[in-house]
Amino acid sequence: MDTAVLENAKQEVEAKGFLDIDVNPTLDLFEEINKLKKEKNAVILAHYYQEADIQDIADYIGDSLGLAQEAEKTDADMIVFAGVHFMAETAKILNPTKKVVIPDFKAGCSLSDSCPPPLFQKFKEQHPDHVVVSYINCSAGIKALSDVIVTSSNARIIVDSFPEDQKIIFAPDKNLGAYINKVTGRDMLLWNGACMVHEIFSLEKITKLKQQNPNAKFIAHPECEEPLLKLADFVGSTTGLLKYTIENEATEFIVATETGILHQMEKSSPHKKFIPAPPDNGCACNDCPHMKRNTLEKIYLCMKYELPDIIMDEELRLAAKKPIDRMLEISRQAGL
Repeated sequence: MDTAVLENAKQEVEAKGFLDIDVNPTLDLFEEINKLKKEKNAVILAHYYQEADIQDIADYIGDSLGLAQEAEKTDADMIVFAGVHFMAETAKILNPTKKVVIPDFKAGCSLSDSCPPPLFQKFKEQHPDHVVVSYINCSAGIKALSDVIVTSSNARIIVDSFPEDQKIIFAPDKNLGAYINKVTGRDMLLWNGACMVHEIFSLEKITKLKQQNPNAKFIAHPECEEPLLKLADFVGSTTGLLKYTIENEATEFIVATETGILHQMEKSSPHKKFIPAPPDNGCACNDCPHMKRNTLEKIYLCMKYELPDIIMDEELRLAAKKPIDRMLEISRQAGL
């Protein structure tokens, strides 16, 4: 696209927003997106919680650790991050010279929002003898206040890397922090944050589901609340849950995490049955409204217009990069 035309298009997008731009319904979006990937040397990174079409068009699908690792090593000129805002921020932190775009700038995260940096900084100052271990599901501001970042895939290994007498603050997810305390024997000080998706699973409904499906394995993400985790046959990261369903001989699974992962489970094990664990409301399954803001149409538009892109203050980026680099190095040493 001509530079002047592209600039005018960007101004139109910034003025109107993507919601007011009509996409020709006759377009083959898979074909157009693949054309744009070649034209712009772009890579699409997608989280497991994205809708099926986005997972199918992505160059890489993974959980937070895998996505960070892919963002670190990509040689693409533009990273299209199909996930939520903190994930795109992480890609920008690791790739300051690359353009990082996100299909919907309003795709936030309830867990990240539960830990505002100014409040957390005051909390940290009250405990100067503690190191800060933060779950990757947090803003760049929280990352900059942290000593090391973790994901649900590597949290136990990273926490265990500290001496037993080292005092630790774990933020922002209290449920993941409590689970890591339990499996490591630590007594980390927990910030009171949580993920709206993983907190509203219904223990009563899941218990009934288990009774109705006695051969089904119940598997859960560690962001779920403790009573749910006690009921689980297996607790693991999103990638861990997927791997368990592939390797376990069971043919039925009740899955307590965001429903996007079921697409990969069904593709990997088409002969098996996957039942989404129900939330404590009228819905049959549990979707993240932020993750589901992204659509194939928005992927196409953000690639075409290269907006909205992630812009970050360099001082903040450098401060946030240190704990991410530490996480990636420990993960490499552990063979993750």
